[in-house]
Amino acid sequence: MASRRAADGLIRDGKVLVNGKPCVPGTDIAEGKDTVTVEGKNICLPAEHAYYMMNKPKGYVCTVRDDRGRKTVMDLLPAETGRVYPVGRLDYDSEGLLLFTNDGDLAFRLTHPKNEIAKTYLVRVEGSVTEGALNKLRAGVELDGRMTGKSKIRIVETNREYTKLHVTIGEGRNRQVRRMFETIGKNVVFLKRIRIGDLVLGSLERGKVRPLRADEVVYLKNL
Repeated sequence: MASRRAADGLIRDGKVLVNGKPCVPGTDIAEGKDTVTVEGKNICLPAEHAYYMMNKPKGYVCTVRDDRGRKTVMDLLPAETGRVYPVGRLDYDSEGLLLFTNDGDLAFRLTHPKNEIAKTYLVRVEGSVTEGALNKLRAGVELDGRMTGKSKIRIVETNREYTKLHVTIGEGRNRQVRRMFETIGKNVVFLKRIRIGDLVLGSLERGKVRPLRADEVVYLKNL
């Protein structure tokens, strides 16, 4: 029906009823016993869960709707995917591996900060970067008054014009990788998520979607 954030808004606005009474955050719902309506429409769980991977292009936002009229990742989903939603976010200027599902339990597990699911990004910054500067990022830097967790960073290619790196973090703060590099005076000019845990983007073309294989779904559920 909506993302978790949007669902919270619907509840706050009094548009969600449980057995005819206004819902409050944290209400437990008993499947097959309780009746849930949103703006007068009955809501049912999907008959089965669906899981997809997208290679998100830059220029799209990871939301169901955008109040600024920008294109969203939902515009790229084929009709046959049905009603699924993005798991986590990639910012407007970033691209790469993005998951979609209607399995709320899995989406929650993959995005909750306490689980620290490792995510790896291909990053390109302007100019060269010293190991000393990278060691600061690896140890953690302060963003918004809090230290980031330790990260793994490996240089893939470097020259006078740019440096390519693989950066693995276990957090998901807003624009975290870009802001980390800003603390050492480096501007990220390209950012692509290439891996979540051991699930890799591979050769999936930019803007394309594919269903996850059964073994990939099992892997994610066991993270």
